[in-house]
Amino acid sequence: MRTKIRNARRLVVKVGSALVTNNGAGLDKEALDGWARQIAVLRAEGREVALVSSGAIAAGMQRLGWLRRPHEMSRLQAAAAVGQMGLVEAYEKAFSRHGLQTAQILLTHEDLSDRTRYLNARSTLTTLLELGVVPIINENDTVVTDEIKFGDNDTLGALVANLIEADALIILTDQQGLYTADPRRDPTATLIAEGRAEDRRFEAMAGGAGSGISKGGMITKIRAAQRAARSGAHTCIASGRERDPLLRLSAGEAIGSLLYASSSPLQARKQWLADHLQLAGDLIIDDGAVLALKSGCSLLPVGVAEVRGDFARGAAVACRTTAGEEVARGLVNYSAAECRRIARKPTAEIERLLGYVDEPELIHRDNMVSR
Repeated sequence: MRTKIRNARRLVVKVGSALVTNNGAGLDKEALDGWARQIAVLRAEGREVALVSSGAIAAGMQRLGWLRRPHEMSRLQAAAAVGQMGLVEAYEKAFSRHGLQTAQILLTHEDLSDRTRYLNARSTLTTLLELGVVPIINENDTVVTDEIKFGDNDTLGALVANLIEADALIILTDQQGLYTADPRRDPTATLIAEGRAEDRRFEAMAGGAGSGISKGGMITKIRAAQRAARSGAHTCIASGRERDPLLRLSAGEAIGSLLYASSSPLQARKQWLADHLQLAGDLIIDDGAVLALKSGCSLLPVGVAEVRGDFARGAAVACRTTAGEEVARGLVNYSAAECRRIARKPTAEIERLLGYVDEPELIHRDNMVSR
């Protein structure tokens, strides 16, 4: 299974705040130089590497003399603005010492939920990789709000892997990998060497955030692996404090935890529907519609029991059972008000009720992805 990482030609590497800032003590320039050196070797082997780096807020906290991560959005954004300057400068110097150019890419969830901006981001990143430039990617913490944030860079790393169709996502953290239990509390915990990313048991094994510096925890890494697997990318969670982890992983060495993708990649459009769109509302569907969607059919008005939210035509909505379970999501052909008028009605009634027929389906199967 380790050949899945060894054979990867396009990689996304994510490094966490605890590593970038040496647990909040300030930017660890020696660590940054080590990753730059390893990525330079990978580039010389013909691999393409995008780096997703946490650390802007943590670096800003250190510069401002703050010992604890603030809760107020304005103070978090201020810390990010201060820290981003030093973070980018440090990376640029580190990579230039190894003959590589870098580019800064700041993203929000909104950038990837809009189809046009999604495609623009994809085009920019793939062009940079083709030019031999290493993109340094971070969430745009200085402008992000609760409504448009990724929440952690593990998620961002997975979405970037989806975006550029990477072969592998490597998450470097301050832990050795995924354990059967929290090794800090359970001395009998053992490291999981490999497994399917989609294995739901792993979520139960993951704990919370490891420190006041890091935003995510092992659970965000497991969910990132699940997201990355939807585009066929394998994920390895490994310690960034190991000697040359990127080179050892790319050589096929068994360090960390490999969570491999076992299913075939989704089509690009359905991948975007699955992970990049923010939902604008819900369609509560009956049992018959649930069975129809699970068999690959489109959603018709007659199967909709309730419409929740206020959304426009073309918005992304979730299709949920009466118990609230999401079974699919997709782009709806009618507004929320129109959906309410035609819900529970046969397709032949759409024109009489609305005065026109745009599409016979509420959501066409080509614009829908199952969950």
